[in-house]
Amino acid sequence: MNLQPVILCGGSGTRLWPLSREQYPKQLLALSGDHTLLQATARRVDKSLAVAGGKVCPPIVVANEDYRFITAEQLRQTGIVPASIVLEPVGRNTAPALTLAALIALQAGDDPVMLVMPADHIIIDTRAFSSAVALGAAFAEGGNLVTFGIRPTHPETGYGYIHAGTALAGQQDARSINAFVEKPDAATAADYLASGGYFWNSGIFMMRASFWLAQLGSTRPDIVNACRSAFASRSVDQDFLRIGKDAFAACPADSIDYAVMEKLADGVGVVIPLDAGWSDVGAWDALWQIGDKDADNNVLHGDVMAVATRDTLAISKSRLVAVVGLEGVVVVETPDAVLVANKSHMQQVKDVVARIKREGRTEANAHRKIYRPWGYYDSIDAGGRFQVKRIVVNPGAALSLQMHHHRAEHWIVVQGTARVTRGDETFLVAENESTYIPIGTKHRLENPGKVALEMIEVQSGAYLGEDDIVRFEDTYGRT
Repeated sequence: MNLQPVILCGGSGTRLWPLSREQYPKQLLALSGDHTLLQATARRVDKSLAVAGGKVCPPIVVANEDYRFITAEQLRQTGIVPASIVLEPVGRNTAPALTLAALIALQAGDDPVMLVMPADHIIIDTRAFSSAVALGAAFAEGGNLVTFGIRPTHPETGYGYIHAGTALAGQQDARSINAFVEKPDAATAADYLASGGYFWNSGIFMMRASFWLAQLGSTRPDIVNACRSAFASRSVDQDFLRIGKDAFAACPADSIDYAVMEKLADGVGVVIPLDAGWSDVGAWDALWQIGDKDADNNVLHGDVMAVATRDTLAISKSRLVAVVGLEGVVVVETPDAVLVANKSHMQQVKDVVARIKREGRTEANAHRKIYRPWGYYDSIDAGGRFQVKRIVVNPGAALSLQMHHHRAEHWIVVQGTARVTRGDETFLVAENESTYIPIGTKHRLENPGKVALEMIEVQSGAYLGEDDIVRFEDTYGRT
């Protein structure tokens, strides 16, 4: 049996603002431990599938085109080389994303069992997860569609539920599925908890690739046909697989649950109870619930001092944060925004994000530090006609050959050596040296060395927006 991990990297996580932004969603964040949620998922898959047995295939990752480079870089840092990073030109929910993965999985000529996981979940007990995966693989290989149910700890109204049936094949840890249930009200959720027969729907699934296509073909043939058309017009772009944009844009949007799971015939669906410290980290209070707490029940990350404070989550990313006399509060500090909220109002963080967008501010879209395929830049300061950036270029990387209509740039090298193209000349700039790029001059910055190139850029001019870039050549295929 071949096992094919599939990692779905959709979603933006607006309830985790200000850490999660549109250009840097929550799967790219390190919310629990040293690894990001995406990296932890990839590492967890690698370990768990070794326990499940059989041949383990490199993961298929389905990601949004906008953060393809940082996704690839984070996977590279784990040492795991994916079978494919599939780029969705537009978001169409999880059912089309999984369909693309199934089409790729079948290319090898076999029919693997797919382990389908969102990239933005936390699972603390990887050993328990491995055991559940091993059991689920046996059912999926036999022609079942397997999902993993989380034993509820409280009457949660933010999750869908699975009504479990009888134990299967003498396995107390595998049960039939009576029904999928929509998010309940508080009273119904309390009844579910008391009954003991309901589980939270984790959004983690296992099935053969051909089984998924057959099931979706019977319930949503329009999705299968659109995905096949988009897949037929695919192309390879460096480390990425691009699918046909127009065909995929015409694909209806639907979730795995709505498209297939809620329409399964009796005896087809199997739920495996999963007790592994799971959380989808849908809001900041969820991170507090699963976090390591101090003697006062606080979860503190970063440079935080807590005095006379209880039941509080406090996160610092760039400076000392002192919390005094608080109870049941969330404080999240970033270089450009700070959130202070009562834990009971976490769902309203999305209202803050909506207001930021309405007012045309940038804090909902991106962090001060912006990642690029060649490295990153951090906007340190800005005024009416100037902006200061710290730029870090990875060894061997190069920015595009470009030109600006409205700004000039002064570059000061702090570490490493820069190769600079300016007009018709190319020259090196060493540490503690500088150069100047006039308005309207073609230029390129490269790092020819083996250590990161760090420099300070001072922009000056009438307009300093990132859209004032005319690219003539680009290693990474950007226009």
